[in-house]
Amino acid sequence: MQVFISSAMLAEIQRLALADAAQEICGILFGLNGRVSSYRATQNVARDPRRHFEIDPASLIAAEKKQRSGGVNILGYYHSHPTGTVHPSKTDAQSAAPDGRIWLIVNGQDAAAWRAVDEGKNYGRFDAIELDCFDAKGQIAAE
Repeated sequence: MQVFISSAMLAEIQRLALADAAQEICGILFGLNGRVSSYRATQNVARDPRRHFEIDPASLIAAEKKQRSGGVNILGYYHSHPTGTVHPSKTDAQSAAPDGRIWLIVNGQDAAAWRAVDEGKNYGRFDAIELDCFDAKGQIAAE
């Protein structure tokens, strides 16, 4: 599997991560067939947003309702690891449902995409997927 995101959109998400580097940022990715068409930043409601993230449940429920009524499809989620790598953490794996959705992890500079699945290679929950950035002079970002 491969996920496509415009380099401009990825740069915007990276800017959000850098602008709020003291904590993990998070949001929802929308699109179809592995192609991110848009995203929505959401509030991180985790108890300790410096070390964890939790997408605001009201935002997630609203997006799910909109999808069910014919709105844009939820492709997955994004969040940042301000002081870490772009690999999922054990906590990420414990929080992720094995629903096949994309998890984009950024740190203000690097990015990687993961798919939440049963029996994934990373912590039993995530498989790495290729991240393809387009519209930026051939820039390609991969795991």
